[in-house]
Amino acid sequence: MTEREKDRPWLMRTYAGHSTAQASNELYRRNLAKGQTGLSVAFDLPTQTGYDPDHVLARGEVGRVGVPVAHLGDMRRLFQDIPLERMNTSMTINATALWLLALYQVVAEEQGADISRLQGTTQNDIVKEYLSRGTYVFPPGPSLRLTTDMISHTVAHLPKWNPINICSYHLQEAGATPVQEIAYAMSTAIAVLDAVRSSGQVPPERFGDVVGRISFFVNAGVRFVEEMCKMRAFGRVWDTITRERYGITDPRKRRFRYGVQVNSLGLTEAQPENNVQRIVLEMLAVTLSKDARARAVQLPAWNEALGLPRPWDQQWSLRIQQVLAHESDLLEYDDIFAGSHVVEAKVESLVADSLAEIDRIQQMGGAMAAVESGYLKSELVASHARRRARIEAGEEKIVGVNCFESTEPSPLTADLDTAVQTVDPENEARVVAALHRWRDERDEHRAQAALAALKKAAAGEENLFAATLECARAGVTTGEWTWALRDVFGEYRAPTGVSGAPVAVTAEAGTPLAAVRAKVERTAAELGTGRLRLLVGKPGLDGHSNGAEQIAVRARDAGFEVVYQGIRLTPEQIVAAAVAEDVHCVGLSILSGSHAALVPDVLDRLRRAGAGDIPVIAGGIIPAGDAAALREAGVAAVFTPKDFGITEIIGRIVDQIRTANKLDPLEVPA
Repeated sequence: MTEREKDRPWLMRTYAGHSTAQASNELYRRNLAKGQTGLSVAFDLPTQTGYDPDHVLARGEVGRVGVPVAHLGDMRRLFQDIPLERMNTSMTINATALWLLALYQVVAEEQGADISRLQGTTQNDIVKEYLSRGTYVFPPGPSLRLTTDMISHTVAHLPKWNPINICSYHLQEAGATPVQEIAYAMSTAIAVLDAVRSSGQVPPERFGDVVGRISFFVNAGVRFVEEMCKMRAFGRVWDTITRERYGITDPRKRRFRYGVQVNSLGLTEAQPENNVQRIVLEMLAVTLSKDARARAVQLPAWNEALGLPRPWDQQWSLRIQQVLAHESDLLEYDDIFAGSHVVEAKVESLVADSLAEIDRIQQMGGAMAAVESGYLKSELVASHARRRARIEAGEEKIVGVNCFESTEPSPLTADLDTAVQTVDPENEARVVAALHRWRDERDEHRAQAALAALKKAAAGEENLFAATLECARAGVTTGEWTWALRDVFGEYRAPTGVSGAPVAVTAEAGTPLAAVRAKVERTAAELGTGRLRLLVGKPGLDGHSNGAEQIAVRARDAGFEVVYQGIRLTPEQIVAAAVAEDVHCVGLSILSGSHAALVPDVLDRLRRAGAGDIPVIAGGIIPAGDAAALREAGVAAVFTPKDFGITEIIGRIVDQIRTANKLDPLEVPA
């Protein structure tokens, strides 16, 4: 095969965005100049969950894990000097996807673009938000309506746009096995396609266009053979569903179209240089096989377990893709796994098991019913608990974490304060001030009229995209758009899955958990209380609840009474619950970087409530400098991803309770 006959490389993206629209625009243009072939926009948590930067829940979160986009002016600035008609843009946005796509369309129109030529993807998979990532807003029914309206609009007006990205990525990070990934993602796709078909908004003769624009966003973990087979199985299951359930005869419209971000949860804080080879191996699982090759790939950076990657770190990940695509001979050959007996057997097994689980979910009433019943969440929490137990027992090995732990000093992390990007703490105030100027300068009458029309449309049955476009043009803000729909649809709190999770680690005599149970029981007796009570809280907007759920489940199994109310709580709510439940310890879990603002607030409110003697612990992606500052502020202990032993963490929580209550230390190993 000659060089001219090489396959075209996949789209190469870097998931990026931070601080402000202006800063993110500069980053995008630098990345495009380095050879990136598509944009992948990371929005901050207030934007994803429908809050303006000046809302109480947005405090500490503005510009942290992505770019804040509060109105049309922000979207204009985000894409300034980037011709959208020639761009392929992926936007990781779900609950507010319809709103952000409307802003994007209006900016494209202002640039003079032919919107029918716009290419890109909005993630827009709300089911996995209920299960793993937590950026949902509305109940399942209205959420599915928003998705349906957006798909119907794009098929009619933006035919090259992928209006939904069914996302199993976060399911794997929440503990899903390959079978659960396939089955839950496909069940979501069935729910969406059934809703679009029954809405009557798309003519039957165009339903194939809907199916043909459905895309998927998948996680590739470090188990190379299994992950590569998983992608082949995904394609076969999708082909079966689209052909048999929806009667799609055109094989091009049955094609399994997917993009990938390789696994971030598996990246380690310990010996983070090992993350580079993990990233490469995971990328190979979704690129080596021509018949199951990703359409787009974005790679995390080696230091994501430490904090926010810098531009140089993102460049390194981009270069990994470019070396594979342009220096190797990968793209010169047909599928190199075709005919492998090992691969075929594994794929057939994954397909059969996935179809069986899909049938089980359909018998429950489909994906939405399985969300509301708590079945899907409990299954994920249990699966994740089993995996964590295997790691702690050494059955599943992670280099540098539970084996091969000795290491030379790393020059990459010699200066931890400069090994990651930091967001200026004054940035939030500037963003809020700019938001207030925007509101002051807009046509207020037009904005309020647009919001009234949106609420009226939501109360009826018409497609909400036209009313949303007028809101965008009228200067309505992200928070205002979402609150208008909250008034009509209400809000939703998804099941946590904690109470229904089975025991994953037993407390048989001689086990570490038995020793911790003994500490819990003796401490409770000495304090004269029936059981020790632990509040597990997630302040702010960080919806990544996997760690909090695993702590809650293990504490329960160790004999604690656990108070866990789920995600998205204010410090005020957490302190009120701590006082009302008379807890012995408060554990705060934050992965979004807002710990510096929110944890001290909880401490201060506890003191003012007369409960300052309750020990507070914190866990999450917390840089060493921040951890020291938190301890100085009064936090009893800080846990980061390097502290992988959950049973040991529970034992240390008991130690903190004993210290706070002036009890003698217990010489009981944990």
